[in-house]
Amino acid sequence: MNRRNLITKGLGAVAGGALLGLPNAAQALARTTVPHTNGTVYAPGRAGRDYTPVVTPNVRTLPFKIVDGVKVFHLIAEPVEHEFAPGLQAQCWGFNGSTPGPTIEAVEGDRVRIYVTNHLPAETSVHWHGILLPSGMDGVSGLSQAPILSGSTFRYEFTLRQHGTYMYHSHRDEMTQQALGMMGMFIIHPRVAPERRPDRDFALLSSEWKVLPGARRPDPNEMLEFNVLTFNGKAYPGTAPLMVERNELVRVRLGNLSAMSHHSIHIHGHTWTLVATDGGDIPRTARWPEVTQLVPVGCTRTMEFVADNPGDWALHCHMSHHTMTQMGHSGVSMLGADADVIDKAVQSIIPEYMTMGHDGMGGMGEMGMPVPKNSLPMMGGQGPHGYIDMGGMFTVMKVRDRLRTGDEKSWWQAPERTQAREATAEELQHDLIVLPVFKAKAGGHAHHHPPGDL
Repeated sequence: MNRRNLITKGLGAVAGGALLGLPNAAQALARTTVPHTNGTVYAPGRAGRDYTPVVTPNVRTLPFKIVDGVKVFHLIAEPVEHEFAPGLQAQCWGFNGSTPGPTIEAVEGDRVRIYVTNHLPAETSVHWHGILLPSGMDGVSGLSQAPILSGSTFRYEFTLRQHGTYMYHSHRDEMTQQALGMMGMFIIHPRVAPERRPDRDFALLSSEWKVLPGARRPDPNEMLEFNVLTFNGKAYPGTAPLMVERNELVRVRLGNLSAMSHHSIHIHGHTWTLVATDGGDIPRTARWPEVTQLVPVGCTRTMEFVADNPGDWALHCHMSHHTMTQMGHSGVSMLGADADVIDKAVQSIIPEYMTMGHDGMGGMGEMGMPVPKNSLPMMGGQGPHGYIDMGGMFTVMKVRDRLRTGDEKSWWQAPERTQAREATAEELQHDLIVLPVFKAKAGGHAHHHPPGDL
């Protein structure tokens, strides 16, 4: 029987009550007697001593107070003025001034009390997604509790009987309230530390939005055509990088509260291992390596790896339209069109007209073309070697020998002979490479540089 099952068995009859039956090591580590009507509980877990704090890029961790041995949190559901990336803001709903809301972080065995104040214009409730607790604390409006009326504050309280990566979100008018951003991460660390605690622990929550160019509010009625895809509420280049030192053990917790889309999250430069789902830890003998992990809607997946490959590495959803933004999700496809013919015909009426997209979309983001007010260009941002033509659900992991102030804004300097470049004529000749004649099609704007001309 694995450790988690042992804990669960010991707690099976104590729904929301005493944390009994934990391994002796855990009892020796952290038990204290607190006068609760439901028996003995464990001392609140402490950051640094009992766990490595989670970093949720672009999102704060929710502070708490300890009152009579209970961790007390306060969430405020409220309208939020949110920036997805520079150039796009929207009126969303969230918690404590942000979407996603602040990450809740605690330790297996902690007793938590969470107050939820509703400053929305509508009724709401909060569901603790994946967490084992008494039915009356589950947060399903109309089923397990009355809705939280506007202006009211509800109190939730339960003992954490498990560890892992979980989420919280509205469970009242979900289509509207989650589409407007009412969600967050809920991380529960193990009471008994693993053999090796991660050096870096990150959480990334995926979500998707429909925000029409120029609009000020996401459309909660959308079911298919989402045009803003985010990690922790941010689209690249608004996503903060994951900062890591070389050879550190890194944990990445992937959550997905998108309305409709699964996400295949791909890491560059490393192989990671699936170590847990929202159902619990995966035994070591059942784990497998991946470079791309599918995260279904409503699920979490926890990945671990050793960051032994220094550099700037992409981490993104591999569904290609999920790494684009608003202006890449509409318009007529011009791929393969003869731009010269079209330009000649249209410019007699609109002199400044120029056909775009006939040879692909890669250069669209860097052209600096005017876009509607309060909207994002097609994709991406400036990188160290040109324009990065990926946006949306995309971020960068920066692995350095030692992290220094300012590294989050700097780019990797590749050592000599470790970076792709244009081949020289001598190299081609040496390796017996014969180049075919290259001709741009009529109307094309392809560029060709003689070997070694860069």
